[in-house]
Order: sequence, then C-alpha cells, then structure tokens
Amino acid sequence: MPANTISKDLMQQLLKISSSLSSEKDIDQLLENILQSAMQITNCDAGTLYLNSDNHSLKFEILHTKSKGVHLGGKSGKTISIPPIPLSKINGEPELSRVACYAVNKEEIVNIEDAYNAPLGFDFSGTIAFDQSNNYRSQSFLTVPMKNHEEEVIGVLQLINATDPVSGSVIAFSQEDQEIVEALSSQAAFALTNRLLIRQLEELFESFIGLINHAIDDKSPYTGGHCNRVPDLTMMLADAVNRCSAGPLADFMLTEADRQELKIAGLLHDCGKITTPVHVVDKATKLEKIFDRIHLIEVRAEVALRDIKLALANHEIDTVIADQKHTQLIDDCSFLSHCNIGSEFMKDESVSRVHEIAARYPWIDKSGISHPFLTEEEITNLTIRAGTLNKDERKIINRHIDLTISMLEKLPWPKHLRNVTEYAGGHHERMDGKGYPKGLTREQMSVPARCMGIADIFEALTAKDRPYKKGKTLSEALEILGKMKLGHHIDPDLFDIFIWDKVYEDYAFKFMDKSQMDEVNVSKIPGYNPPPPDYQFKRA
Repeated sequence: MPANTISKDLMQQLLKISSSLSSEKDIDQLLENILQSAMQITNCDAGTLYLNSDNHSLKFEILHTKSKGVHLGGKSGKTISIPPIPLSKINGEPELSRVACYAVNKEEIVNIEDAYNAPLGFDFSGTIAFDQSNNYRSQSFLTVPMKNHEEEVIGVLQLINATDPVSGSVIAFSQEDQEIVEALSSQAAFALTNRLLIRQLEELFESFIGLINHAIDDKSPYTGGHCNRVPDLTMMLADAVNRCSAGPLADFMLTEADRQELKIAGLLHDCGKITTPVHVVDKATKLEKIFDRIHLIEVRAEVALRDIKLALANHEIDTVIADQKHTQLIDDCSFLSHCNIGSEFMKDESVSRVHEIAARYPWIDKSGISHPFLTEEEITNLTIRAGTLNKDERKIINRHIDLTISMLEKLPWPKHLRNVTEYAGGHHERMDGKGYPKGLTREQMSVPARCMGIADIFEALTAKDRPYKKGKTLSEALEILGKMKLGHHIDPDLFDIFIWDKVYEDYAFKFMDKSQMDEVNVSKIPGYNPPPPDYQFKRA
C-alpha cells in the first residue's frame, strides 16, 4: 500500500479520534477513548493511563492488556487495587527509577525497545514480577507525559508491546508511533483538562447551592430539611415517569442532562426563603413572634385572678360568684391555649368565643386606662381558621416564590440549565390555574415542574420536623394528596404514577419514621385509578 494512502487513512483516523475526544462528556469514557485510541494507532497489546493526584503521585486510572483479557478501571466497572506511585522519594528528591515517574518529573517521552535490557537507572523489578506471575513479557514501552495548554503534566500514557501487524511479534515503538502518540496525548490532555474544569465548575456550582441551603438550614432547620428532601422526591417521581410504559406520559423521556437540570431546580426551589423572617417561617403557634405571646395573656389572667380575689376580700362579690369567675377564667385560658396551637380547623363558634373572652376580662393599666383582655392583633391571630399564619404572614411566606423566581431569573443560565427557573418557580401552581404566583394551568406547565409540585406537597405533609404540626402517616398523606387530585390541585397523571410505582414507599423508607409508615390500601385512596392492563411495573 502506498505511503500516501497510509498517511491519508491515518489522518482520517486521527480526525475521528479528535472528534471523539472533543465531544465526550463522560470523563471515564474520555479516558477510555484516549487509551484505546493510542493502543489502536500503535497496534500495541497493553496500556496504562495514569493521572496526577493531589498528593503528588500517579494514580492508576485504566489498565488494559488485550492478550490476557485484563481490563481494569475506566468504564470496566472493576477497581484497580494497585496503590498510587509516589512522584518523590522519602527524602523529597524526584523519583526517576520508575519510567512513568521519570516521564512526569523530566517531562520527557521514554521509548524503550526492551525492558529486560533497559538503560541503567530504570527499575523494572515490579514489571518483571508482574510478568512472572501472569506468564507475560512486557518488552517494548512508550511512555508519554500528557501536558495541558499550560504545559503542566496532568498524567501519563504508557503503552506496552507494540506488535507487528503481519508476524504478530513484539517490536519496538517507531519514531512515527512516538510522534503520533505525543500529538494525541497533547490533544487528550487538553480535552481532559476542559472536562475536569467543567466538572469542577459544576461541583462548585452545586456546592454554592448547598451553601444557600445551609444558610437557610442554619436560619431555620425546618425549612433546610425541606430544601434537601424535595429534590430527592422530585427525582424519584420523575424517574418513575421516565420508566412509565403506558398511559398519557408513556412518551416522557428524561436524559441524564435533564435529570441534572431538574435536580438543581429542586435544590433551588425555595432559595427565596433566605429572605423570609425566621419568626414567620418557624411560627409554631398563632401568637408566636420573637416569643410565644400566649404568656402575656397568662400574665393578664393572673391579674384578672388577683382582681377576683380582691373583689371577694372587699365583699364586692360573694364566694359562689368568685368561684364561678375563677373557673370561667381558667377554662377560657385553657381554650385560648388550645386555639393558639392551630392544629385543627377553627369553627365559627370558636371564633365567636375568642371575641367574647376578649371583652370579658378588661384590665386597667397604671394610667387608669381600661383595655380589653385581648388586643385586636391577638384576636386576629387567635382566630386564624387553619394553621398558625395570619393573612399578612401568609403573604410573606408566599412571597418567597416570587423572590425565588426573581433571583433565578437574574442568573445567566447556560443552555442545558435554561429550564431551572420554570421548574423551581412552579411548585405552588395548581392544575386549575388557582395557584401562585402566576396562576398557571396544567397545560402551561412542564412535566418536571408538575412533579416538583407533588413532591413539595407530599414532603410538607409527612415532614416530622415542623414546629407547628406532626408529620402525617403515609395513609393520611396519600388521602390528602388524592383529594388534591380530585380538586384539580395536582396533576392527575403524575399522581397515578406516584401510586402505581409506589414512589411514596421509596420516599418513606428513606426519610420517614417507622411510626408514620402505616399500611396503605391504594384502592381506598381518593381519586385512585387502577393501572392500565399494559402498564409494566418497573421499580428502579
């Protein structure tokens, strides 16, 4: 075959390799491509790829010997148990007796025709011992340092036993082999450096997100737990939808890049809460601000009780009336303490009683001015129909989603993360358009955003770390979630998959107390819809 034909074929091969190296995003696969390409071009039997580690040593990343069927590290799934090779001696001098270390420390290519007749100074005792135990002969070596664009050696590419394509015998690596592998290693180092840099930036970004959640967690341990659990449950549900084989969402596909985008959105879905006042986020009772103001009412009750005793001592009332007033006061204070908890929906008669108590025990301050037993602000809080937040506080809490969207919209998201804001900003929307902040309908929301909506609700229902309520059991939470499906609050198709694939069970095993994990009869869940006959149950 003419030389120019060989050169053309080789050029096409190098261009193909170049394209592969520049486009590969998986670092382990990139390392495999580097080593396999070098072995293919030089027609060698074995190769090892090392990377520099932080502790100034060479770490084995991939080890491959074709004739022995050995493939460790990289994408093989088999761990390399060989310890890293120190680049320095104990006394601090550079290690030069090991070929790979020499290539790094001297930044030179080492091409050895026969390791058993190697130049003085190189220690091949380890190689010889390996050969003896594996019935192998490591003969020709080509060791090339991998330099990045800053001329830093980031690793070593070592090829062993170049083979004559005709006779199959082991030969030395040619000068052409050396030049090609040197060029390949340079390009590989550049591609690897870029990919490592991207990974480091991704890790930095995720760490920054973690820092935000840590700040929220430090501010409110209740919200911090929520910020970490919702992303996990969102991914559980999204993966279940991805596995779904039948129904309206059978065509939904989630790539690894999509998963990463959704995970980040989940981690950031409540980042706006970093501005929400702690006394609102952690409001455990209706009268709580910096402290629970039920204690002020208790002090006033003590004053009212003193007034009853004084009236009795001054013969202004008799013993029977005094006892009645005392009993009534104790009963009223107990009632107010119960109202303050906010653990159940407040009925009209209870609201009326709060107003009656407010006027029942007026007290006079040191200026002689009479005041009702309860202030208007206390009445407003004690008559909150459900939960512990009044209307103004509810607006403050709800505003966190506006702040979340505002904060995320200010970030210059790259193309592969362009949906983060939409996913994170939609978890309080409803399928019927009655949610907030934008009043979006189901058709206006993506599947991942709707997944996060269910995850946010289910986590809140089952959370055991809220200061104002106990975590609900599985059956209680699923009953509420089912009613939300019927009320067009959550996506009905996603709810079905949540039940069919038992996503709630996976979540419960990971995050819920055993005391909450009661028996679930799915057929009794409101809105339960049996899976279609062709639905395949595919748990991860």
